[in-house]
Amino acid sequence: MCGIIGFTGKLDAKEVLLEGLKTLEYRGYDSAGIAFVTDGGIKTIKRKGKVDNLYNTVKEESNDVTTCGIGHTRWATHGGVSDINSHPHTAGKVTLIHNGIIENYQELQAELETKGKKPISQTDTEIAAMVINDLYDGNPINTIKKADEVLHGAYGFCIMFEDFPGEIYCIRNGSPLVAGICDDGAVIASDVVALIKYTKDYFVLPEHQIAKLTPDKITVMDLDGNELCPEMLHVSWDIAAARKGGYDYFMLKEIHEQPEALRNTILPRVKNGMPDFTTDGISDDLFTDCNRIIIAGCGTAMHAGLVGKNMIEKLIRVPVSVEIASEFRYADPIVDEKTLLITISQSGETADTLAALRLAKEKGAKTLSIVNVKGSSIARESDYVLYTHAGPEIAVASTKAYTVQLACIYLTAFRMAIAKKCISDAEVKELVACLMKTIEDVEKILKYDKQIETIAHMLDKAEDLFFIGRGLDYALSCEGSIKLKEISYIHSEAYAAGELKHGTISLITDNVPCIALATQEHVYAKMISNVQEVRSRGAGVILITNAGVTVDAALCDHQIILPKMDDRFAPFGAAVVLQYIAYYAAVSRGLNVDQPRNLAKSVTVE
Repeated sequence: MCGIIGFTGKLDAKEVLLEGLKTLEYRGYDSAGIAFVTDGGIKTIKRKGKVDNLYNTVKEESNDVTTCGIGHTRWATHGGVSDINSHPHTAGKVTLIHNGIIENYQELQAELETKGKKPISQTDTEIAAMVINDLYDGNPINTIKKADEVLHGAYGFCIMFEDFPGEIYCIRNGSPLVAGICDDGAVIASDVVALIKYTKDYFVLPEHQIAKLTPDKITVMDLDGNELCPEMLHVSWDIAAARKGGYDYFMLKEIHEQPEALRNTILPRVKNGMPDFTTDGISDDLFTDCNRIIIAGCGTAMHAGLVGKNMIEKLIRVPVSVEIASEFRYADPIVDEKTLLITISQSGETADTLAALRLAKEKGAKTLSIVNVKGSSIARESDYVLYTHAGPEIAVASTKAYTVQLACIYLTAFRMAIAKKCISDAEVKELVACLMKTIEDVEKILKYDKQIETIAHMLDKAEDLFFIGRGLDYALSCEGSIKLKEISYIHSEAYAAGELKHGTISLITDNVPCIALATQEHVYAKMISNVQEVRSRGAGVILITNAGVTVDAALCDHQIILPKMDDRFAPFGAAVVLQYIAYYAAVSRGLNVDQPRNLAKSVTVE
C-alpha cells in the first residue's frame, strides 16, 4: 500500500514526482504530497484527495527550480484522511515518506513526549520522522542504522536530510522499494511502473540495507557499512503496458489482456505437449517428496488456490488445504519437511503471505511461490518460483493476475501428476491441450461485453446479491463475489449451493439478484434444482452455463452460455464473465472502477 517515489538528478524533480505519483495512485489515493530541495531548504506541499489535487496546488504555489525530491500517495492506516496526515512528514532536519506501519509508534511517541516533543499529526509516520531527527548526529547513515534498531514493524522509507541537499536515503523492512539509475539521475519507487519511463534496469533494495541516491549514482550498503552490488533485473514490458491504451479504465484493459497474459505464462512452459519447468529451475523432486500441500494467499490469490485444490487433488490424490494467509501465520499449522507450501501473490509483497512463507520454511516445508513481480520479497525467499507473465496490473480489482495464477496452478498439478506417475503422458498432453484451448475460449468470451453490459443493468438498484455454485463453480463464486463487492459496493456473498437450505435461503427474497454458476456436468442437475429453489422465492437469476445446455426460460432472467469447454477448465472462461459483470455493474453506478474506496492494490501491511 502507499506509493513512494524519489528522484535526484538533472530533471525537474517536481514533474518527475507528480508524474510518478499519478502512475502509483492505484497503491493509495487518500492524499498525496511531495517534498523537494530549494535554495531556502526543503519545501513540502501535500493535499488530501487524488494526485490531481496536489498537481494543481503545486502549480499554484511553487515556481521553485528543483532537481531532488520525494513524493507519496497515501492509503490511510493511522489517522484520518487530511492534509496534515498526508506525507511527507518533517521533524527538524528530517523529511520522509513511508509505506508500512510502525508497530511501536505509541511507545516511541510517549518517550518523545517526555522530552517535550509532540506530533502535530495522527500518524505513525511522523513519529518515525521525529525518532530519526532525535537520533540525528549529522551523519545520515549512522542515524538510519540507529533508527532501524528502534523502529519495529513494516516500513519503506525515503528520507531527505536538510543539510545534505541532492541526496536521498532509503531503507526498508518488508515494504517494497525498487531503484534504478539513468542518464538523467537516480530514481527509487515502491513499484517498477514508476521507473520504466527512465530505465528498464532496476534492483530491489534488500531489507535492512541502505541506499544512498545522488544525481549520478546509487550506493547500497549493509548496516556494517559494507558496499554491496544488488542483483540487477530488467523489465520486459513497455511503458505503454502501464497506460490505459484507449480503454476507459485499467480494469477493462486488463480484462482484455488476459489472452496475451495466458500465452506468455503457459507457452514457455509447454514442450512437446508436456508441462516443463526446466527454465524455472524446478525439478520433479519437489513434488515426489511431498505428501501434503498447503496453498496460502489472500483475497483473489486465495480464491485461485480454491480452484487449484480441486485440480491437484483429483489428479494426484494428495490432500490439499487452502489457507487464508493472515489466519495461517497466526495459527499453529501442521507443517513438516514432507509439506509443500504454495504461496500465491500478484505483487510478491503481500505481508501476510510473506509471513506464512517464512513460518512454513521455519517448520521445514519446501516452498513454491506463484508471483508476478521478479525480485519481489516472496520470490526471493521461496525455494522455487513460477512467474506469472502478466505484465503490470494497475486496477485494484485483479483480473489477468487471477487467470494466470490459475494457469500456473494447473500446470503445477499436471507436473505433479507426471512426477508421481499418477496419469499417463497421453492424459497429461490432453490436459495441456485443454489448458491451451482456454486462451481461445477467453478470446471468444471477451466478445460478450455488450451482452453482459446489458445484463449488468439488472444490478443497478441491488443492495444484496448472492453467488451460488458447486465444486469448481463454488470456488469461482468466491472470486466473483469479491470482485463485485469491491468495485460496485453491492453487498455480495458466495455460497455452496447445497448449503442453501441450511440457513442461507432465508436471505432470498423478492428481486434479490442471484448469480448461479452451473458449468459442472456431474452436479448440473442438482445445481438447477438449487436455482429453482431461489427462483421460487422471487430471486432474479443470472445463470452461467457451459455450451449445449438449454434451460426453461422461466428458470432465469438471463442465461450466459460459455463456449464449449471441458468442465475442469470452465473457471477460465467463467472468470471473465464474472469480471465483466462486476465491471459493468460498477460503471453503471457511476463509480471509479480502478480505485474503489478504502482499497489499495498491494497489501504490504497487516
